[in-house]
Amino acid sequence: MAKLNVNGRDVEVDADGSTPLLWVLREHLGLTGTKYGCGIAQCGACTVHINGQAVRTCVRPLASVSAGDEIVTIEGLSEDGSHPVQQAWRELDVPQCGYCQTGMIMASAALLAKNAAPSDDDIDREITNICRCGTYRRVRAGIHLAADSLAKDASKAGGAA
Repeated sequence: MAKLNVNGRDVEVDADGSTPLLWVLREHLGLTGTKYGCGIAQCGACTVHINGQAVRTCVRPLASVSAGDEIVTIEGLSEDGSHPVQQAWRELDVPQCGYCQTGMIMASAALLAKNAAPSDDDIDREITNICRCGTYRRVRAGIHLAADSLAKDASKAGGAA
């Protein structure tokens, strides 16, 4: 039995320690927003946050995650789609087919958590997820829009103090 904290909930999972975290999330916990893409950690469709870091789960064994680690999937990023990255994606109609987009959103949210105002070069360096439809320009625009939204929220919060 593995004990995990997923989306703020403590759960127990009966799975072999070599099982990729992706399959634990999808098959054991029913969190199907995290997608299978390549199986070799290249495409990023399986990206979630572990302790705030974007991690590709298709090659990450369950045994490598400890009970104290905080795992956040797309379902846990926000209950109602209100995260600034999700709002920007909607506003700019970023996805085309959409399959890769949960991984893109998770990678983008992790980037913005550590770099509130990324340059295009920062985005190109950090967001290495693959989009078969080629929505990279819209992804970049979405990240910039989300960064602007976060900056406005921060300035409102600072002004209210």
